[in-house]
Amino acid sequence: MLSIQNLTYRIGGRTLLDKVSVNIPAGHRVGLVGPNGTGKSTLFRLIAGEIAADDGEISMIKGSSLGVVRQDFPEDDTALIDIVLSSDIERTELMKEAETTEDMDRIGYIYERLTAIDAYDAPARAASILSGLGFNEEAQALPITAFSGGWRARVALACVLFVQPNVLLLDEPTNHLDFESMVWLEGFLARYRETLIIISHDREILNKTVTQIVHLENKKLTQYTGNYDAFERRRAERLMNQQALHEKQMAQKAHLMKFVDRFRAKASKARQAQSRLKAIEKMDIVDAVIASRVAAFTFPQPKEMKSPLIRLDGVDAGYVAGKPVLRNMTLAINNDDRIGLLGANGNGKSTLIKVISDRLATMAGEVHRSARLKIGYFAQFQTDELDVTITAYETMQAAMSETHESKVRAMLGQFGFDKHKADTLVGALSGGEKARLLFCLMSFDAPHIMLLDEPTNHLDIEAREALIQALNSYTGAVIIVSHDPHLIECVADQLWLVEGGRVRAFDDDLEGYRKYIIKQRRLEQQKNKLDNQKEKSRAQSADAQNQTADVENEIQKLESHLEGLRHNQQTLEGEIALCFEQSGEPKRTEKLNAAYAKTIAEIDETNGKITALIAEL
Repeated sequence: MLSIQNLTYRIGGRTLLDKVSVNIPAGHRVGLVGPNGTGKSTLFRLIAGEIAADDGEISMIKGSSLGVVRQDFPEDDTALIDIVLSSDIERTELMKEAETTEDMDRIGYIYERLTAIDAYDAPARAASILSGLGFNEEAQALPITAFSGGWRARVALACVLFVQPNVLLLDEPTNHLDFESMVWLEGFLARYRETLIIISHDREILNKTVTQIVHLENKKLTQYTGNYDAFERRRAERLMNQQALHEKQMAQKAHLMKFVDRFRAKASKARQAQSRLKAIEKMDIVDAVIASRVAAFTFPQPKEMKSPLIRLDGVDAGYVAGKPVLRNMTLAINNDDRIGLLGANGNGKSTLIKVISDRLATMAGEVHRSARLKIGYFAQFQTDELDVTITAYETMQAAMSETHESKVRAMLGQFGFDKHKADTLVGALSGGEKARLLFCLMSFDAPHIMLLDEPTNHLDIEAREALIQALNSYTGAVIIVSHDPHLIECVADQLWLVEGGRVRAFDDDLEGYRKYIIKQRRLEQQKNKLDNQKEKSRAQSADAQNQTADVENEIQKLESHLEGLRHNQQTLEGEIALCFEQSGEPKRTEKLNAAYAKTIAEIDETNGKITALIAEL
């Protein structure tokens, strides 16, 4: 399906891809992985033809379609459902042509083709995809301009999923999804029968959806069979073997060099020494294992404090007076709690975090916090609030109010910032490095509880593992909001479900929550189906009542008309009898007989119509 041969790409004098080759057969599902900045998204752009390679070739089976997430949307009142439907260009054009063409042969082909591509089922399929990504029926009818960037990204994803291309390219599709939408997407991609290539830092979605991993590292592509966990095992084995071979070759090289150094100046051994040098030059020294995993970091340990750290008693919280998002919360957070917050976007997870961190005032109830309690707070939007015109060192120095440079640099060093990185402008740092700086800012004073709201959005898989290790070494309390199930599973030992304005303990694991979500979706679909059936029944009933009223009105009109006809019949009968008695006006008698025959025929016709309408009624 997709073939990449000897592909080379350079940007700004830097080589990102160096003669890479890979073949992906039709119907295979592939995860493209590698550290941030190695060129994964660039490879997608090369495949899509958005940029040109310096050398090599990318080819696909003739006639196959390529799907990439679109970035452009109309800034008008086009409803979401219509945007998704319009993304299928063939269907859109055929539907439009069907309304305008007068060519009967062409009409036949159009309807045949529309049937072949399931065009008439498309609205239901588009609605199902949008629903899976978090848009209810009401939201699907709203214009795209009513939604923010994150929600528009979901619409863009819905469009490419709806089209079902032969080759589907997805670059971090879960970045703007909540856990509930991720569960739906996992199921959709697992059932996808065309070729799929996905870039993701979420190992769970890779484990559940792909059957191959293509690893991009050191400008090369390496292909592995299996999901992400299988890739990690096989790569570790390969690196261990590579390291062992490297060490063996280095030992052999050292042995040869010892001979050369010893006998290089001795005439009788000079030729042998020279041959040893040539042997060394010809040795294929394999690369030593380069530590590709990002540097580990550590959170400062808090001083011990009695539980509970925080207690909420009957708390209501929200943003609009009289309309709380969360109601009657009675909760306690102890010094060793590890809590993962579950619930669909918009249900109030971030609201709860803000209440706990004292960033949002309560509407009712009381919040009790231990004296001298320190809280560390990480929110994804804080990355955009960093001052990009100063260095990481200057950022930390201002936060710590510390005059001793060594202490500031020591703290930065705990989060992987050497002197060079510490003296780099924040604007020049990568997303992952900015996230590390935020971790450092929130924890330098050893907080007793850390609140993490989507902490992994800018972290690759290796950096996420470093975060997991740091959190598991931290002895304070942790509350996490994250769409990364691997992070939740590795760090949290209890789950709270935020749903329907309430917060309650969820007494199961994430797999149980997946099943809960699926069950809730099915119940919701059944309810929607029942509601639609009721609405249809009411509409049919209303139509029937309207039709009944129309028929009854028509019968009344005909009966009135019939009454007039019968009156005319009696009048004509009297006039005909009078003419017959007088026998003096034959022409008049003939006219009256003709009118009488016509009236009788009209009476019979009217009676027939009334009988038919009564049967219909």
